[in-house]
Amino acid sequence: MLNVKELRSAYGESEVLHGLDLDVAPGEIIAIMGRNGMGKTTLMKTLMGIMPTRSGTVTVEGKTVTDLKPHQRVASGIAYVPQGRMIFSSMTVQENVETGLTVTGESTVPPDIYELFPVLLDMKSRRGGNLSGGQQQQLAIARALASRPKVLLLDEPTEGIQPSIIREMARTLRRIRDEKGLSIVVSEQVLTFALDVADRVVVLENGTFVHDSPREGIDEAKVSKFLSV
Repeated sequence: MLNVKELRSAYGESEVLHGLDLDVAPGEIIAIMGRNGMGKTTLMKTLMGIMPTRSGTVTVEGKTVTDLKPHQRVASGIAYVPQGRMIFSSMTVQENVETGLTVTGESTVPPDIYELFPVLLDMKSRRGGNLSGGQQQQLAIARALASRPKVLLLDEPTEGIQPSIIREMARTLRRIRDEKGLSIVVSEQVLTFALDVADRVVVLENGTFVHDSPREGIDEAKVSKFLSV
C-alpha cells in the first residue's frame, strides 16, 4: 500500500533521512519509534510532500507520488495528522471535519466518522479550540479520515494526552484499520502505545532505520534502549 525506496531528505545541505526503505502492507499498522531529533517528523513531512525529497521514491498502491504537492498526495490517498494536531481552533468541530472533504467531492461528513468518534457528534457545533487535547486529537484524525485515505500518517499522536485517552486511541486506530482497511503509520516515543496499536515496530536513529520487528516477539529492552536519552 505504501512503499518507500531509498528516501533521502534534507534541510538545506544537511541531510536528515539517509536512504530509508519501508514497505507498509494493506491493513498494516507500523510504529516508527525514536527519540526527539532522530527524523520521525521529517519522515512524516517528506511522505506528505511538506518537505522536499532529495532522492528516492514514495508510492501509494503502486502510484508514484514523490513529485506531487501535499494536496495532490491527499487526493492520491495519503492523510496526515501532524504533531500538535493543528486543528482550526476558531472553526466548529463540524467545519474542521468538513475541510477534509475537499478531495472527495462530498459536502457532508459521512456518518461513519461520527460513529468512530461519538464525542465529536455531541460537540459538532463547538469551536475546536474549546476541546480538550484528547478531543482535539480525535478531531484531527476525523478530519484526516474525511478525505477517504488509503494510508493514514500520525505524527506523535499521544503527545500531551492522558493515559486513559491514549489507550482509547489505540483501540480506535485498530478499529479504523479493521473497518476501513487502512494502512497506518504512526510515529511515537511511548513504547506501551506502540505495542498496543502496531503490528510492527521500526526504530529510527539519526535518520536511519536500525531495528525492525513484528510486535510478537519484540525485544522490548532493546527498543527501550533506543528510546532512552
